Amino acid sequence: MSETVLITGSAGTIGRHLRDSLRREGRRLVLVDLADQAPLEPGEDGAIVTASFADPRAIRAACSGVDAIIHLGGLSTDGYSLADYLAVNVEGTRVLLDAARDQGVARVVYASSHHAVGFHPNTPGSVVRDDLAARPDSFYGVSKVAAESLASLYHDRYGLDVICVRIGSFRPAPTDRRTLWNWLSPNDCTRLFEATLATPAPGYRVVWGVSANTRRIAALDGGDAIGYEPLDDAEDYLEVIEGEPEPWDRIGGRYSEPGVDDSPSRTAT
Repeated sequence: MSETVLITGSAGTIGRHLRDSLRREGRRLVLVDLADQAPLEPGEDGAIVTASFADPRAIRAACSGVDAIIHLGGLSTDGYSLADYLAVNVEGTRVLLDAARDQGVARVVYASSHHAVGFHPNTPGSVVRDDLAARPDSFYGVSKVAAESLASLYHDRYGLDVICVRIGSFRPAPTDRRTLWNWLSPNDCTRLFEATLATPAPGYRVVWGVSANTRRIAALDGGDAIGYEPLDDAEDYLEVIEGEPEPWDRIGGRYSEPGVDDSPSRTAT
């Protein structure tokens, strides 16, 4: 069975990884980003689209014949203004969802973030469910919450299947004590997004995007329900992580003022 998957933000960190790891026979990848991308390799089935997902005409054309969208594009945690986040992460996501609905795309996988719930307490030994109520820790987090709400609306109003993945810290290996709980390994990232594409009739749901970390506080029930089976554990890197535990008291870290992330860890989404 063939399928066409559109990836926004395909020139980003996770986008580049998924471009390689999701490639398989029978799957065509439409790679959408404003930034330059490497040209298609011989035998790579896909298309490079240099455009913004917030451009209605461009994204509608790119969605033609697409079966599913992995929406990674948007502004990340670099202290943009609220107006910037609303224009790109929220309004841009609405444009994308409209294009998906108009073109008959059956499923959207939205890259949300742990920053959508970042001001909930990080209590050792606690288990944080997948659908934890919003409590954003920054303007970036606010934009993720708003986009999750749009996804819910488009499911309830138009029947679009949407899975929102609250991604922790995606990187090759854990780099500090904080990532011992929220690390998402590259291999588990691939397993996760493969599961979001394969699970039948997911409806609207929110799942955590983290690995099987010994110190995780994030529940994996939602991921299990869609067939996500993480295998990697940040604990394996404990001996190479230097320094004392950081005094994180919230899921998303510590912030000096609204919209400014002063933590040393940067989420890729």
